[in-house]
Amino acid sequence: MSDGVTFAYPGDLALNTGGYAYDRHVIAGLCENGWSVQRLPLGDGFPAPPKDVKIEAERMLSELPDGALVLVDGLAFGVLDEWAGREARRLNIVALVHHPLALETGLDLRQRGRFHRCERQALSFARHVIVTSPTTAEKLEAHYGVPVRRITVAVPGTDPAAAAKTSDGDPAHILSIGSLIPRKGYDVLIAALKQVEHLPWRATVVGSHALDPLTAALLRSQVETLGLTARISLAGECDDPRALLAGADIFALASRFEGYGMAFAEALSQGLPIVACQTGAVPDVVPEEAGILVPVDDAGAFARALDGLLTDKPLRRAKAEAARRAGAKLPGWATTADIISTTLKALR
Repeated sequence: MSDGVTFAYPGDLALNTGGYAYDRHVIAGLCENGWSVQRLPLGDGFPAPPKDVKIEAERMLSELPDGALVLVDGLAFGVLDEWAGREARRLNIVALVHHPLALETGLDLRQRGRFHRCERQALSFARHVIVTSPTTAEKLEAHYGVPVRRITVAVPGTDPAAAAKTSDGDPAHILSIGSLIPRKGYDVLIAALKQVEHLPWRATVVGSHALDPLTAALLRSQVETLGLTARISLAGECDDPRALLAGADIFALASRFEGYGMAFAEALSQGLPIVACQTGAVPDVVPEEAGILVPVDDAGAFARALDGLLTDKPLRRAKAEAARRAGAKLPGWATTADIISTTLKALR
C-alpha cells in the first residue's frame, strides 16, 4: 500500500515561477517514490487572499480526515495560522517554506510585521518544516522560533541541459529570468544596463508580466524612457528557458532577496557567468569564482560588474568554466524528492 500525502498550494500550479516549478517537481518525485499525492488547490490571491478565498481554503483543509499528512506551500501556510492552530492536533501538518513572507520586497512596516507574526504563529503549529536552502533554515531558527530538529533542507534540483557557448556573442547576450516583481530588482538591472550602453550587448528578460502588472508596466516605461527598447527585450514567459540559457553569454539578475534562486542554479548548470546581488541564499548558490556579487540596490556596482564581463573575455571564460564546475555538483530533482520523501515517511 502506498503512502498518502495531500499537497496543498495556492494559485495556479502551472505558473512558470521557481516556487511553482519546485512544487511540480516535488509532486512528480513523490509519485515516483511510491506516494499517492492528492493535489489540493487553495485558490488565488495568497498571501493576501480575499476573505472568502481564505475561508474556503480553510474549509477544504479541515475536511481532511484525522491523522492525514498534509504538505502546505508556505505562500498560503504563512497566513493560515488560525487554521493551523485549530487543526494541529488532528492533522500531520508540514510546511514548505520557499522564503519567509515578510521578506518580500515592497511591503510596508505594518504588512511586514503582520506577515511575520502570522507566519511565526503558523510555523509553531507545523509538525515539521521543509525549506529550500540553508539560509532559509537559519532565518526560521533565528527569527521564527523554529527549532533545527523540526527543519529539513531540500534544495531545488537541476535538470541536465546544453552548455552555453559563452564569449561567442557579438554583441554579448545578457539573459535574466524571473517574474516581473519588485523583489527581482529588474529596475536596478535596467539602470545598470543604461550605464554600459556604450558597450556592445543585447539583453532578454524572461518572466511573467501577469503576477504584478503594475511592476511590469513600470519596467516597460523605464526601458522606453532610457531609450533601450531596441536592446532590452521584456519577453514575457518562455516554455523553454534552458534553450535561451544555452544561447546566452552572461546571466544577470539583481534580486533583492532569494530564498534559494533556481534561475541562478540553472545558469550555473549551463556554464554561464553570473552577475547578482549579495543577498539571501544567492552567495550559497553562486560561488565567488563563478560570478560577481554586488550590494543590493547598487546599480553602479552592478554596471561595473557587467562592464568587467563584457570587456574582459578571459575573465568571462574563467567565470564560465567555474560556473560549469559548480553546476556539475548541483543535485538533481531525484535527490530533492528523496529528501522530502524520507522526511514525510518519518512523520507517518
